[in-house]
Amino acid sequence: MNKRLFLGIASILVLIVCMSLIIKKINLPLHIKAGKITFSAALSAQASDSLKKGDLLEAKSLHQRLINEFPNSPEIMNWQKKIEELNLKLLFSPVSTPKSILYEIKPGDTLAKIAREFKTTTELIIKSNNLKDDKILLGRKIKVWTAPFSIVVDKSQNTLILKTDEEIIKTYIVSTGINNSTPVGNFEIINKLTHPTWFKAGAVVAPNSPDNILGSRWLGFDFPGYGIHGTTDPQNLGKQITQGCIRMSNSDIEELYAIVPIGTEVTIVD
Repeated sequence: MNKRLFLGIASILVLIVCMSLIIKKINLPLHIKAGKITFSAALSAQASDSLKKGDLLEAKSLHQRLINEFPNSPEIMNWQKKIEELNLKLLFSPVSTPKSILYEIKPGDTLAKIAREFKTTTELIIKSNNLKDDKILLGRKIKVWTAPFSIVVDKSQNTLILKTDEEIIKTYIVSTGINNSTPVGNFEIINKLTHPTWFKAGAVVAPNSPDNILGSRWLGFDFPGYGIHGTTDPQNLGKQITQGCIRMSNSDIEELYAIVPIGTEVTIVD
């Protein structure tokens, strides 16, 4: 081997070893790929800068890179949480994404009509476009989400995962049924109610009653008597304590209610 080439390779190896020792000393994760050294701290700083600049898509992409490139980092749960926060910001902002379109309002359009056409909700269109109400102007272009949502409830973890295609949008803590009473299988949301009345055995409990355990929203399944709803008992979320329904905090069910339309598929697993 050429002596100069040998010395060059040796110098590079020494440099990599020295940098590795420095990184270990200051406790920064190191990733070597295709001869390049990448630091999670540098990527994280880029993500923070993108967020400060309001570039939500870039910030999300960088956090996804962190997860992909540093799967053993102790920060991975924080990165995933940040992605979910960015998902909601993107969902509820006018920023165009690969899963939305810019729709030009035509004569005869209403938000309800547009929502039905694209299988979304009027609430999501309003939030996504910073509208005050459902009044719309002819010729205006609005953001409309077009990708279908789905829900997966894991009874063993007491979590509800909101997905679009195969991407996780957000994970919620929920309560499920005592004695394994929440049914397992594939269901569909067939009705949505705000401030629902609770029809329990032998009584009708008004929406404003402190005894109404359904909270502020109801998403009913095509399995009579079962659905997803709010709660008057948020301190017990994360437990198997309900009569079979999925229970969320009122703020979470209100958020979910605005996102998912009638027809959304719900899969419940043990």
